[in-house]
Amino acid sequence: MAVYALGDLVPRIHPDAYVHPEATVIGDVTIGAGSTVWPQAVLRGDDGAIIVGERSSIQDGAVVHTAPVCPTTIGNDCTVGHLVHLEACTLRDGSLAGVGSVIRHEVVVGEGALVGAGAVVLDGTVIPPEALAIGVPAKIRPGAASGAMLVDAAASYVRRGPRYRAELRRLD
Repeated sequence: MAVYALGDLVPRIHPDAYVHPEATVIGDVTIGAGSTVWPQAVLRGDDGAIIVGERSSIQDGAVVHTAPVCPTTIGNDCTVGHLVHLEACTLRDGSLAGVGSVIRHEVVVGEGALVGAGAVVLDGTVIPPEALAIGVPAKIRPGAASGAMLVDAAASYVRRGPRYRAELRRLD
């Protein structure tokens, strides 16, 4: 894996987390126990902190950045889908950012909420717990997501981490 310090900003990765060898982690990044970071994901904590809780999944090609005014915080049991862009936002426990979604500055995604595939959530938006945010710009549908289902989605990636740590081997 490509893990880089930037000056005195050094990533902190829990020993029970799995970071794929082709993921990149730079600077002020904390990754909690049981969390997974997949190929081509980039977590770049240069302007502020990135905090990934426990049992969360940062999937292939996701970009997680921050801003000096606001850290990027991903709670426990969250799923950050393939090709998602997160910047200076908060995903509360059990939430899911769908494939290709963009979640911007000072957005708060509530517990068990779902940001749909391809949605763009504009600066300062607050998505309530168990709501669904879909479209460009995202429109919010309260009560349309199932928090329990989203935690199960995150758990499937948590289970993959130990297998990849034990069995992944490069063949070239």
